[in-house]
Amino acid sequence: MNISLDVIQTLGLAVIVFIFGSFVKSRVKVFQTYFIPAPVIGGLSFSFLMFALYNLNGTTIIFDKVLQNFFMNIFFTCVGFTVSVKLMKKSGRQGVLLALIAVLFLVIQNLVGVSLASVFGINKLLGIAMGSISMSGGVGSGAAFGPTLEKFGAEGATTIGVAAATFGLLMGSMIGGPVAKKLIDRHNLKSDFLKSGVNEEKKLLGDVLIEKNLLNSVLIVLLGAATGTIISMLLKFTGFTFPYYVGCLFGGAIARNLADIGAFELRMKEVDILGNISLALFLSMALMSLNINKLVDLAIPMLMILVIQATTMIIYAYFITFRSMGKSYDAAVMAAGHCGVGLGQTPNALANMSSVIEKNGPAPNAWFVLPVITVVFINIFNPIIITFFINFFK
Repeated sequence: MNISLDVIQTLGLAVIVFIFGSFVKSRVKVFQTYFIPAPVIGGLSFSFLMFALYNLNGTTIIFDKVLQNFFMNIFFTCVGFTVSVKLMKKSGRQGVLLALIAVLFLVIQNLVGVSLASVFGINKLLGIAMGSISMSGGVGSGAAFGPTLEKFGAEGATTIGVAAATFGLLMGSMIGGPVAKKLIDRHNLKSDFLKSGVNEEKKLLGDVLIEKNLLNSVLIVLLGAATGTIISMLLKFTGFTFPYYVGCLFGGAIARNLADIGAFELRMKEVDILGNISLALFLSMALMSLNINKLVDLAIPMLMILVIQATTMIIYAYFITFRSMGKSYDAAVMAAGHCGVGLGQTPNALANMSSVIEKNGPAPNAWFVLPVITVVFINIFNPIIITFFINFFK
């Protein structure tokens, strides 16, 4: 039996899924500890329910994806607003080196994914889904790139990408602290600052939401997205297949840097709120429609590939990130943060660094440089690198 939902019904169900996920997360500590998003909890729970219903009586729900795509593009437009040249300049030469290290690892993740997919005899595009799409890109990237991979014959790519990203969120938070501890103990490293604790500066323009200001922020984001649609059209002339949202990301980046030079006032607090709302609804709609059946046959090779990806991250952070950043205490903290962002998201990186700092003392340079540089350069280069790999192996 097929049940079709229209656009409003699909949105309403997504809201219920999100509320359920938030409820479960608020009561299960492990989800809070490893920063598992509420839409992931609710969406995957609903997907498993649909998996059970389909296998019991053949029931299938067909969703309208118009708003899913809309919220996805708005979210990535808001991500583009984090790409500030002005902030990147403050990180200096160390920031440039870290950017190169982070971008190189994106390539390594995809090479590992494609190589292991070939070894296990599965579609190489699924290896990309278990590469930087899900590892460094996270759940949002897995859900966004999945349909593109499926269009080229990688059946179940969205489900696999999301599952891999969820695994990455767990591993990214688990391995960062031990990597830093090993480095600190082995090299007898200490913080240069006596004061303990984390000094996290939040420079947000205005903490109070005002209707007029919020409207202006919405309009700026929408114009950034509209600019991105033109960029998406231009990207077609490159001969590569870029997902539509890549143009929106660059549209947001252009708007952010225009604001930085004084073209208009930008309230990043409100842009962040719009991005978070869009991500929550996009993920809820994307994950509740996952086909869990497509995971069953790939469970074992998928798990082995993801374990090897996590091991690769440990080795890379321990030997490359740490040494390149100067083999100092700050470098050890950055290695922990890179584990978080290389397998999960920025919150995982900050949590890893915070846990090290709370025990061993402040690392202000690491606290500023790693989140800014990795967020900006992973956001910019990951879609480009992924697109290259997709076009090469499709």
